[in-house]
Amino acid sequence: MSASRGEGSVSGMSWTERAADRSPLMQRSRSRNVRQMQIMVEAAKRLIAQKGYGFTTQELAREAGVALQTFYRHFGGKDQLLLATIEDLHATTAAGYAKAARDLPDPLARLHYYVTTALAGLDEADAQGPRFITAEHWRLHQMFPEEMTLAAQPTVDLFARELRSAQEQGLIAPSDVDRSAELMVMLVRAVYHHYAFKAKTEPAAAIAEHVWELCLQGVGGRIDRPGRAGQDDDTPGGGVAMSPS
Repeated sequence: MSASRGEGSVSGMSWTERAADRSPLMQRSRSRNVRQMQIMVEAAKRLIAQKGYGFTTQELAREAGVALQTFYRHFGGKDQLLLATIEDLHATTAAGYAKAARDLPDPLARLHYYVTTALAGLDEADAQGPRFITAEHWRLHQMFPEEMTLAAQPTVDLFARELRSAQEQGLIAPSDVDRSAELMVMLVRAVYHHYAFKAKTEPAAAIAEHVWELCLQGVGGRIDRPGRAGQDDDTPGGGVAMSPS
């Protein structure tokens, strides 16, 4: 089942708040700690784009413009920094997807956008990004299983919101919205990780459409042929497989 969303629960906290709670030093000023951690996470993103995992904490401190001892006051080590970075990537990506898809006509169109956009990165000429995400995700998941599950919660919540809306509109009939959202995210992640290392025999867009059809059928949606996944063209869910222009 998905993580609890109750008030005061760990899953209701932002990645910066959870990272602050993991800080080796008892923070005197949470807001100052959060600002410094954000600076270091942004520096980590830049180094990852340049080098993948192969940067040192000394390089990170230089890139962030902080002393090495400042880094260790906020993070127990490089793995804790990468964990915070992955949490931030999940949160910012989910927010970006929601903003980009907000003008699409119905919840299934938005879900289709989320699924296909997530897999579009597999066509990047530089495979370093997908491979870094794949390798580090599973390595960190072994070390921090609960934290890595919580890291994905913004994406799961995004999917659940659209699934619930589609259910209310009579477009789909999932038995458990939250569980369906969690499994859809797991499926997209598994496909992404698989093709990060395996040579593709078809474009990422085609792979994404197959995944979307499987997801849609799994929650009781219809696949119209010829054409793409969705309801009848004159219903709110019609043409849901079309990406935004």
